Amino acid sequence: MLRTSASRVLDDSDRDEALALLDFDPVANVFVSSRVRTVGLNPARLGGQMWGFGPRGGLVSLCYAGANMVPVNAGPEAVHAFADRARKQGRRCSSIVGPADAVSLLWERLEPYWGRARTIRWAQPVMATSRRSPVPADPLVRRVRPDQFETLLPACVSMFTEEVGVSPNLGDGGALYRTRVAELIRIGRSYARIDDGRVVFKAEVGAVTPHACQIQGVWVDPALRGRGHAVAGMAAVVDAALDCFAPVVSLYVNDFNHSARAVYRKVGFHEVDTFMSVLF
Repeated sequence: MLRTSASRVLDDSDRDEALALLDFDPVANVFVSSRVRTVGLNPARLGGQMWGFGPRGGLVSLCYAGANMVPVNAGPEAVHAFADRARKQGRRCSSIVGPADAVSLLWERLEPYWGRARTIRWAQPVMATSRRSPVPADPLVRRVRPDQFETLLPACVSMFTEEVGVSPNLGDGGALYRTRVAELIRIGRSYARIDDGRVVFKAEVGAVTPHACQIQGVWVDPALRGRGHAVAGMAAVVDAALDCFAPVVSLYVNDFNHSARAVYRKVGFHEVDTFMSVLF
């Protein structure tokens, strides 16, 4: 019998129970839920481990431990168990992200062992909408075609560097990042306005479940900002996401990014939760 103070590594036999837990909050858990629905819980396919807190048949909390560490429905006892496993394993993730209360406590337990973070985003409002945009959509925002990959890629790199603070080309020369950008284009979840070979606006639908999807990578060419491209572009992506992917569209944004939050409110988003991110 599993001790309630311990966590365990889940496998595909736990899939249904894990998904039931994830579906309690489909917006907050959209990233992890999308991963589990796509590849299951086998670590080789998942790209990391899924830790569970609670015995089989009584699962209480989860923690995805891959390139990102993401706690799910994790109260203090679960956070303690996950932190203990993470401390013993050593840091393998590039970030910890998720509900602010759980991430804050998890980082409090891990910082003495993992050292200082590169940056901490203490409050990131999670926003969602289930309605088509009340403002006109840009008709020139369309799904990116595979032959437009090389045109789109510099904009993606610029967005990532601006948002995260480091280039995605570090380490492996950008190979993994290029693969992800290409994959989102291939499966029809990359959208952009491209005028004569110039990316004006772009965004991706990064995670999808039957209940919710999550927009990421929102970017406007810096020279063209302040002209309404973000509002019209986001309106187009929200409408497309509702039509093609899920009944609820979500995203999260830094609390200090007032201009982005204003854009999202204009296209119908409202705040539903608060995330926190610890970046290494």
